[in-house]
Order: sequence, then structure tokens, then C-alpha cells
Amino acid sequence: MQRVALVTGASSGIGAAAARRLKDAGFVVYAAARRVDRMSSLKETGIEVLSLDVTDEASVSAAVKTIAERSGRLDVLVNNAGYGSYGAIECTPLDEARNQFEVNLFGLARLTQLLLPLMREQGGGTIINVSSMGGKLVSPLGGWYHASKYAVEALSDALRMETAPFGIRVVIVEPGSIRTQWGTIAADHVRSSARSTPYEGMADQVAMNLAASSEPTARTASDPDVVGRAIARIAQTRRPRTRYRVGLGATPMVFLRWLLPDRAFDSLVRRAFGVHRMTAPPRPGSAQDTPTREDHP
Repeated sequence: MQRVALVTGASSGIGAAAARRLKDAGFVVYAAARRVDRMSSLKETGIEVLSLDVTDEASVSAAVKTIAERSGRLDVLVNNAGYGSYGAIECTPLDEARNQFEVNLFGLARLTQLLLPLMREQGGGTIINVSSMGGKLVSPLGGWYHASKYAVEALSDALRMETAPFGIRVVIVEPGSIRTQWGTIAADHVRSSARSTPYEGMADQVAMNLAASSEPTARTASDPDVVGRAIARIAQTRRPRTRYRVGLGATPMVFLRWLLPDRAFDSLVRRAFGVHRMTAPPRPGSAQDTPTREDHP
């Protein structure tokens, strides 16, 4: 029987690469995203495309129903849909923080809930949750994004133990820096969120680093197909590892996070993002603002 896979967030980047690699491996592939028109190239290769907004209950239910009716089974679920909401914790509206969790965590969780009965009935399956090396370490102005990925890690660990008796494997993929639109989108967001705030200068530096990872010539970032290939291998492995770190920077950065004390790692990351020299502006009326005798003519 031909195996069936669902990939969310498949309109570009890692999701699109994973869908193509799974199709090449012989799977019936459902590629899902909010914008179906952006998946025309996938459809031309024989991949089934679905409209899916992971934050919308009706959309999620409709996608699950379509797969159940057309294929009657699901062997691999790749939870890849997500985005990076960068901005200072102080300045980010809580509605935006909640939306970050709705997409990156609760959307993943709800789709998984609805598809688990199908996997259980068929006697097994593989759930691949795309986290990030950002689920193990943090960068400045990325607090809400990293919090959502830390949560994906914890949820996946619990799910792995809960579903093991049913033959369902849960695997976490932790990409490093990847050349996708993710970096450009996150850069635009961090700039706009910090405008006219005390964090504006820091945001400009962080945005430069995020945007650089999306450049086609970025040497510190990997092609999304690196992750796509890894996902296809995991899908075909009978006993996969619980975690896979993929792409440039993922393994060494996570190792350094484990090795270094907190303050040393903080300093390393602040230097990498170019914010290590920044100091807070003086408060109005502080000693720094008080004229000295030499200031007078």
C-alpha cells in the first residue's frame, strides 16, 4: 500500500522541499498552506495541494476530512507551518504573542489531535515536528518566537511517550539557519515593532542579521532542501532518532549552549548579532544629563 504524507507550511522553503522529497520517495503527498496559488509548481509534479490555516478550526477539520476520504490513512505528518515574530518582549502586544503561539504551537497541536485517531487505527505512523535550533537557545528580540519553539520541544517529548504504545513515532527536526523568506519576514517585523522605542537601534542590528540569512549567497545558511532531504529520510526510517539537527550552525550552537555558562553564551550571541556594545540611553534628569562646571562658558 502506498504511503501517505501531509506537509504543512508547504508553499515555500522547508515545507515545499520536504513535499518534493517525499514525492520522490514514493509517498502520496498532501502539501498544505494558506495560499494554494503559491503551490502550483508542486501540483504540477503530482502533489495534492490543500488549503490549510492551522489557526482555523474549520480549515483544519476540512483538511483532515479530505485526507481521510481520499486516502483513508496517513503515515507521515510533517508539522512545518510557522513564522518568527521578532520584537522586544516589553513592546510586543500580547495579541501578537498569542498569535505566535497559535500558529507555532496550538495549530500544530490541533492538527495532530485530529490525525492521531487515523494513525492509531492503522497501527502506527510518524509525526515530524519542525522546531529549530531556536528551540534550544535564544537570540535578542526573539523571546516570543523562541518560547513557542521551546514549547514545541516539550510538547513533542510528551507526545512521544504517549503515542509509543500505538506504534506512533514522534521526531523533532531542529534546523539551523536556512535560506528562506523566513529571515526577511522576521527582519521586517522586528524593525516595525521597535520603531520609536528604546529598542530601535538593537532591532536594526538584529534585522540585518535575520535578513542576511535569506540572501541566496549567505554562507552561514543552508538551502532548505537540506532539511527536505532529512525529513524524507526520517519518514522512511523504521526507528528514527528522537531529534535531528540539520543545517549550518545547528549542532555547534546547541553544543555551545550546553557547554558555556549563561552569561558567557549571552555575550557570544550579543556579539554575533552586533548588539554587544549597546547601552541604554541616559534617563532624563540623571547624573549624566547634569551639566558639569566645565560645561559652562
